[in-house]
Amino acid sequence: MTSPFEIVILNLQKIGAFNFLFPFMLTAAVFYGLLRRSQIFGKPEENVTVNAVVALVAAFMVWAYPILAGVNVETILSTFFFQGIIATMVVVVGLLIISMFLPKGLGETLGEKLKPGWFVGIIVLGLLIAVGVLFSSGAVNIFLPGGISGLGISEDVILSIAVLVGLVVVLGFIVWFTARGEKSKGVLSL
Repeated sequence: MTSPFEIVILNLQKIGAFNFLFPFMLTAAVFYGLLRRSQIFGKPEENVTVNAVVALVAAFMVWAYPILAGVNVETILSTFFFQGIIATMVVVVGLLIISMFLPKGLGETLGEKLKPGWFVGIIVLGLLIAVGVLFSSGAVNIFLPGGISGLGISEDVILSIAVLVGLVVVLGFIVWFTARGEKSKGVLSL
């Protein structure tokens, strides 16, 4: 027997809520928040209507593409958000478990000892996780409806390029980290 939630979700799917309505609402809210934050049109309190109209039009323009291109984003977006939530929950649970065994006030101590360079490393790690979720969920098909092979480049070449870029990034971090350590010791003078 189906639950009431299952019936509601299936009915919402039938009317296209997951394919257009909910992604449109999310995109409009993100655009509206970005416009308020950036204050492109002046103070947010004075330009609520302008921000709302621009956000709605931009969201319609964004979500016209999947319909016009014939891309079904329903499964892609639900998989993307589900995997993103799972990745976030893994990080949060890991932090909770670690915090049970570490002393009180460690966050402030680490904040003082870690320099801003570590912040860049954390951002890079977050971006790598985000790209991994993007590719593993299939959301890359939104940007490339024919898939990666639709570019006309073989998958071997794309994989080789990705590995080379990864190696260059790792090598760059090693050189940067080593040079930074030597500079702090006074061996390297720039």
